[in-house]
Amino acid sequence: MRIISPSLLAANFKNISEDIKKVESAGADRLHLDVMDGNFVPSITFGPMIVSAINECTDCHLETHLMIQKPHKSLDQYIKAGSDTIIIHTEASSNPKEDLLYIRKNNVYAGIALNPYTDENCLLPILDYLDYILIMSVVPGKGGQSFIKSTLNKMENIVQMTKGRNITIGVDGGVNLDTISKVYDAGIDITIVGSALFKSDNISQRYQDLMNA
Repeated sequence: MRIISPSLLAANFKNISEDIKKVESAGADRLHLDVMDGNFVPSITFGPMIVSAINECTDCHLETHLMIQKPHKSLDQYIKAGSDTIIIHTEASSNPKEDLLYIRKNNVYAGIALNPYTDENCLLPILDYLDYILIMSVVPGKGGQSFIKSTLNKMENIVQMTKGRNITIGVDGGVNLDTISKVYDAGIDITIVGSALFKSDNISQRYQDLMNA
C-alpha cells in the first residue's frame, strides 16, 4: 500500500489549516514538516512554535525533519511541540546513536536522513536504533527540485539492508507523477510530496492521482 506524507513546506501558509484539511479528506494520515536553520541548509523555514500550532489543528502523524546543525540541542523543543517522529541528518549529528536513543527515550519515533551523495553504509552501526530512514532524492534546503535518478540505487540498497527489521523507509525530494512509481517500485514505504501536490489546482484529485500513478 502506498503512503504519501504531504510536505507542508509547499502548502499555503496563509491558509495552512485549510490545506491540511484538504489532504486529510483525500486520505493523508501523516504530514511532513521541514525545519531548516539557514546553517545546515541555506534556507530558513519554521521552528517548534509552528510545529505546535500544526499539531493543534490535526490528528495526523507529524514527522518533523530537522535540517539543522547540532540537532541534539533542539530535540526537547520538537518533542514538546508534538512531533510523532523526529528525523535528524546523519551529516549534522555528532553522535547519531545518542540522539536517536534520546528521541526514543521520549516516546517519539527516531529517524535519520541521508543526503543524496552520502554513503548508505553509514547506517550500518545505527540500524538497531532506527524507526525511520529518510532518503533525500534532492539536495536538501529548497523545494521544487528535480529528482536525482541515481538515488534509486541507494533506495534498493537500503531496502535490502533493512530486511527483517521494523524500519520505515521514506523518500523526500522531486517526487511527482513521473517519479512516484519508480520510488515505490524500489520498495519504499512512504513518499514525501510537496510541490507536486500543493501547487496543483485540485489538491484532493492530485493526491488520488499520485496514489494511482
